[in-house]
Amino acid sequence: MLDKKLLIELQVYVEAHLNILVFTTESHIEGIIFSEDLQNSEIEDFIKIKRKPTFNQTLFTLIDKKGASDSEIYKKAGIDRRHFSKIRSNPEYRPRKNTTIALALALELNKKETDKLLSSAGFSLSDSETFDLVIQFCIEKKIFDIHSVNQALDYFSLKPLSGVAD
Repeated sequence: MLDKKLLIELQVYVEAHLNILVFTTESHIEGIIFSEDLQNSEIEDFIKIKRKPTFNQTLFTLIDKKGASDSEIYKKAGIDRRHFSKIRSNPEYRPRKNTTIALALALELNKKETDKLLSSAGFSLSDSETFDLVIQFCIEKKIFDIHSVNQALDYFSLKPLSGVAD
């Protein structure tokens, strides 16, 4: 259960983003009126407004946009057919970061598209991590071949993308 202070912060956040002020009378917390129905309703509204497409939806939208076939992409990414089938068949599937990056490279995504795909899986590329900087460099220089990217990673003694498995 959320503590009272966090519920107050959540209330303020939701109000600021939705610009609504709706209360029902059930219980008082430091002068602010809450009810379970209100809390659940606001959380549901927040989720509906903020929710982005899942990894699965984002990936297959990008594949369609690029006009590529599934087999072309999973082969270029170094992912086996069974693993890719798991990604396709399970809408809630959460890949590892390396798998997501390998798919981004296989799709030859630009930085913005890569960020979108990574974000849909709960990841990002950091400017503080050498691995992430190497990946960003390769994307900016349009180096999409997984073997070339692995060579760049190896140059910095970093783990390669090939053989990605979840």
